[in-house]
Amino acid sequence: MSITRVFTVQIHADLRAEFETRFSSLSKSMVERASGCIHLAVLRPSKWAPNEYAMISEWESEADLVAFAGDNWSESVIPIEMEKYATSHSVSHYYSWE
Repeated sequence: MSITRVFTVQIHADLRAEFETRFSSLSKSMVERASGCIHLAVLRPSKWAPNEYAMISEWESEADLVAFAGDNWSESVIPIEMEKYATSHSVSHYYSWE
């Protein structure tokens, strides 16, 4: 049964351009290369949440997600190089309906 991880991050508005470059090159590639990641969507802010980004990843199994995120997989994984951009972040998980 697949599992979907929904990660959201609020950033400092004045660091937007730098964040987008690093988020795409560092965070996105880190998840895409992870074993068991079968789909990844990276989402930009809307006018209702102008400083919030999301990354939605689908994993083949919970075990694959644990291998990627570690024993505390229910917490956000933020590379050290990305910490300065975040004002807050969260992560949620959902199992496939079918």
